[in-house]
Amino acid sequence: MSASRNTRRIVAAVAASVALVGAAALPAVADGHHRDGNSRRSSIVIGKVQYDSPGRDDRSNRSLNAEWVEVKNTGRKAVNLRGFTLTDKQGNRYRFEGLRLDGRSSVKVHTGKGRDSSHDVYQDRRNYVWDSRDTATLRSDRGHVIDTRSWGKRGR
Repeated sequence: MSASRNTRRIVAAVAASVALVGAAALPAVADGHHRDGNSRRSSIVIGKVQYDSPGRDDRSNRSLNAEWVEVKNTGRKAVNLRGFTLTDKQGNRYRFEGLRLDGRSSVKVHTGKGRDSSHDVYQDRRNYVWDSRDTATLRSDRGHVIDTRSWGKRGR
């Protein structure tokens, strides 16, 4: 019986070792890239940013709409963005309402006024949002950070 008991101890020790090695080998979640607390990377990311409207900053609707943040779906499946939010460092917030973003597609979130479509949505603001040194943060409908993107120099 002692051989059987020793065999069980060895098998238990090996199983425990395998579990520890497996847990250590799990991929780390990249900062700012997670989906609702899961360890999987989200297919929804912040793409390009046009933070400084080209031309004169005259606060015209045309100038405001030349400022935008792109939200991309890098996956193959469509994702419903209802309730997702896009914010800047100052706390300005845009909330997505009923937009289904197809796989491998993107939508630009413009600052000014306009008619929402599957490729362009509008915050309906009268002032610029994205400063030359800023951070865009995309959160899920549950408030979890999905992605962040910063630009400009810090500390100035």
